[in-house]
Amino acid sequence: MLRTIAILALVFVGGVLGSLWYVTRDRGNDDQFAQCRMSAVAGGSSAIGGPFELVSETGETVTDKDVFTEPSLLYFGYTFCPDVCPLDTARNAEAITLLEERGQMVQPVFISVDADRDTPETMKEFTDIMHPRMLGLTGSAEQVKAASQAYRTYYKKQDDGDPEYFLIDHSTFSYLVLPEHGFVEYFKRDLTPEQVADQIGCFLSKM
Repeated sequence: MLRTIAILALVFVGGVLGSLWYVTRDRGNDDQFAQCRMSAVAGGSSAIGGPFELVSETGETVTDKDVFTEPSLLYFGYTFCPDVCPLDTARNAEAITLLEERGQMVQPVFISVDADRDTPETMKEFTDIMHPRMLGLTGSAEQVKAASQAYRTYYKKQDDGDPEYFLIDHSTFSYLVLPEHGFVEYFKRDLTPEQVADQIGCFLSKM
């Protein structure tokens, strides 16, 4: 009797493990970028990203389809940011330059979360300093909020400061967006330019 129970238990465990292997194997095969991913997103990568409409640094209204025509490294910040944004954006720009030297082209994109102060002209001045190919995007408060929500970012104006020189709390992830794939990976701010470039390079090699 005990031997029969033991055999049945082994068969059950084997079946469960086999099922898990099958499901995991299928998921891995379905994801062409599985070997490159270093982070996990609740709900999967499709839970981040989506349509938006903003104003480019040249004053033209653009959508996400106009912007992401090539691999892009996206960051949400604002030009009046005293420390975090310049450092993060400079890191991204350096990663982009490293990729260029390797023959891999990626577009740096900066979306402002400061609709009150970041005009197209202000954005252009900022992006020209950071990287010659960086695209700056701004818009109305509603447009900026919609883009931020699509990428699940956070920002909040500090109301206790100067009404002209206020600060904005915001999230600091950078997002890799690929044409026809959308969002595929995010990068934390503690990564070096070399680490970001290496991870992006992996994704580009799988396209």
